[in-house]
Amino acid sequence: MSEASFFTDMLQSITDRGRQLLFSGARATQVAAKVDLQTLCEMLLSSRGEASGMALAAEILDRWGALESEGAQKFLLMLHEKFGPDTTKLDQAIDKYRADKSSAAIIALHQAAEPRRQELLRRLNHAPNGTAKLVRMRQQLLASKDQSAGYHALDADFTHLFGSWFNRGFLTLRPIDWTTPAYILEKIIKYEAVHEIAGWEELRRRLAPADRRCFAFFHPRLADEPLVFVEVALTRSVPRAIGDVLDEGREQINADEATTAVFYSISNCQDGLRGISFGNFLIKQVVEDLRRDLPGLKNFVTLSPVPGFARWLAKARPETLTALDDPNWPDDKKTATAVERVLLPLAARYFLVERTPEGRPVDPVARFHLGNGARLERLNFLGDRSAKAMQQAHGLMVNYLYKLDDIVANHEALAQRGEVIASPAVKSLLNQNDEGRSGGNGQQGSRPFAQIVNSTLGGGRK
Repeated sequence: MSEASFFTDMLQSITDRGRQLLFSGARATQVAAKVDLQTLCEMLLSSRGEASGMALAAEILDRWGALESEGAQKFLLMLHEKFGPDTTKLDQAIDKYRADKSSAAIIALHQAAEPRRQELLRRLNHAPNGTAKLVRMRQQLLASKDQSAGYHALDADFTHLFGSWFNRGFLTLRPIDWTTPAYILEKIIKYEAVHEIAGWEELRRRLAPADRRCFAFFHPRLADEPLVFVEVALTRSVPRAIGDVLDEGREQINADEATTAVFYSISNCQDGLRGISFGNFLIKQVVEDLRRDLPGLKNFVTLSPVPGFARWLAKARPETLTALDDPNWPDDKKTATAVERVLLPLAARYFLVERTPEGRPVDPVARFHLGNGARLERLNFLGDRSAKAMQQAHGLMVNYLYKLDDIVANHEALAQRGEVIASPAVKSLLNQNDEGRSGGNGQQGSRPFAQIVNSTLGGGRK
């Protein structure tokens, strides 16, 4: 029996004993049935016994799991409205701190400011499978259309607690291969978010060959659920297109022949853990493991999607680039050449110039890799012609280079100065088609954005 399953069985045994103490007997069962969820939550917060506390936590989570959508939303609203900070104690702590800024006063203020629901969530976590159920509870919260202050306050509590519970120190890195148990492999197929896995045979092609690797992070309280996984191709060169990696007829090589490790898919598996960062730790740990096992590897790169590019381009080019509206444009060599001539410089602008209001790169994948210290190495025209990639990025893919000696400096350049570190080839694209640097207002040099696009494509495909 594994350590995780032994611990789960022990929790279940303690919980069962606690339920016998709390809810045994006909009268106790009838009373328990009439107690609402808010009262059960208050009972849990006031509980001192370990077994009774686990039993209450399990009862609350079981009832929550049985709620319909409307009832579940009311439960989340109740957590916000009824289990916030004790305002009387908070006012007293604020007054004491103003009068005496001692360490004791600061501690008292911190304790009074913490919402009661944080302690409630900690106690709910003691139930068997409590962590998994709370992750699903946050998933439900994130799926809500409610964007009120209460929604954000409750999500802040989940984020605060999950940030501690899913600290890198608690995670284990495990290789995933064709010998991994089927129930884990099924989840790899299910959770693959970048390049869909059509079935078991395709999964075998990604895991079984000698030049393929896959790694995933797991948490001891979610032992059979990967949190995030990365698929790796071992190659002799940096690929420009996903077909070079995934085509069934590609040339396979021995692992010791490879000079390049290509991270071509990173998938987060738990929607309820959105915003809790694992991927940066994952890539760095995988790089270290690969370097140890395969010393011939010299290059560590990604072949990444650009999920925000088409959306940005659509806003920037109203009624222009009409060639892109024809789904068959990549098959026309003349049109494709014209599109490439304008699209790559615009893509360079997208990465190097455009920023969010917070001053960060606008593309979410770019924010992740550049924030990790990678370099924007190459833009790959029509690197992925799948329907998803054409819709999201007109087929564009990107190589980010992880050069270990430069990771810290690259990260600091972005964090401190907002500078995206890119290869000379990418930077040179900004100077094509008379483009000049701008602040993201739709103008390039002295010419309007639409004029540049139209002049380059000749007004679209004829």
